[in-house]
Amino acid sequence: MTASHNNILIIDDDQSICLLLQQILTTAGYQATVAATGADGLRELKRQEAQVVLLDMHLPDTFGLDLITQIHEQSADVAVIVITGHATVETAVKAIKSGAYDYLQKPLYAESVLLAVANGLERSRLLSENKYLQQTLDQRYGFEQLIATSKPMLAMFDLIRKVADTTTTVLVQGESGTGKELVARAVHFNSRRRQAKFVPINCGGIPETLLESELFGYMRGAFTGANGSKQGLFQQADQGTVFLDEIGTMPLVLQVKLLRVLQEGVFYPLGATAPVTVDVRVIAATNQNLEAAVKAGLFREDLYYRLNVIQINLPPLRDRREDVMLLASHFLKKYAAEQEKQITSFAPESVNFLMRNDWPGNVRELENAVEHAVTLSAGPVLELGHFPMRRIMAKPEELSLMVDLPLKEARDEFEKKYISALLSITGGNVTKAAEMAGIARQNLQLKLRDFGISSRSFAR
Repeated sequence: MTASHNNILIIDDDQSICLLLQQILTTAGYQATVAATGADGLRELKRQEAQVVLLDMHLPDTFGLDLITQIHEQSADVAVIVITGHATVETAVKAIKSGAYDYLQKPLYAESVLLAVANGLERSRLLSENKYLQQTLDQRYGFEQLIATSKPMLAMFDLIRKVADTTTTVLVQGESGTGKELVARAVHFNSRRRQAKFVPINCGGIPETLLESELFGYMRGAFTGANGSKQGLFQQADQGTVFLDEIGTMPLVLQVKLLRVLQEGVFYPLGATAPVTVDVRVIAATNQNLEAAVKAGLFREDLYYRLNVIQINLPPLRDRREDVMLLASHFLKKYAAEQEKQITSFAPESVNFLMRNDWPGNVRELENAVEHAVTLSAGPVLELGHFPMRRIMAKPEELSLMVDLPLKEARDEFEKKYISALLSITGGNVTKAAEMAGIARQNLQLKLRDFGISSRSFAR
């Protein structure tokens, strides 16, 4: 990271000192912002990121020692360097105890200022990295989060092991909810980049006008409202990994900029005149057919081939049903622990429900269903009634055939299929099927008689 992308905030009411510090810092390539009061300094700190604050101990509206605590409450990673013309050992000790990183005495000399700032920047960087590592310490992003025993998933694990510790760009393809970000994290945390940041961004979840500034950052004054500079995600992930989810939604104009980052490791933040160089591995993901998007002119062919060096395909949950109960049990333990409930198992009809469902929302939908059931359960077993109702109805193609029938016949046909599906899930248990349908047991028995349906034929 070059000096020009490190922001220094000067909080001092002495204009001559501010001018001196600005000259020293800007000459060295830093960006320096000035505030004359403590209140202005806190506002400026909110407007833009700063890694180091040069703070005068005597301000018009507050005392420096009091302001140190407020600065760290607002931005914990900032290194505060206290400046005063009334230096005593006692004051220095108080400043350090209050959270100051270093202490400078007036008159100020360029060499001592630059040394203190350089050390402060390193301190800020280490604090930021330590916080990131602490946040991820309890989240094991190896293969532990990819719960599976099915053959296609085990084959995918082997591929991840082979590509993880390389610099190769990876494209993860799969339907929504299959766990593409978990795969990307597994690649990152099993690579030599694991000590640096893993920075995910959903390209489809950010307005096109903001996506460029999020990815590549901007300089102060780059556009209306840019009162300070901001690092982009690529710069934050230097030496680490950027995960670009929904890459197919990225505008063509940004695809050009991304291609250059992949090829040369260089980009320009908005409003910058000097390039930024980064060492970042890119993992992209999509649930779209990018080849079709290339043919339609919606995605650059050169970028597609640059991203698609290694392709990891995530199978949908319906194609690996042997993983369903393994995943469901994992989610049961997770949410039972979170909600401090003693839930240990699934009722047989719940297992049947989980196994028979196609789960179009994949692992994400299954997880939501189990969380829903755990939330409603008051006992040790997850019963069928604890789960949300999930598409227990005729398939779309079957419904289309009913259009040719009179309304009463179509309704009867639908009810027969609906009741049969309920009995299939409950293993022929009429009472539970009636509960799921929201009708009295006697009413359901009458319908079974009218439709000639035997509940015993569904018994397991």
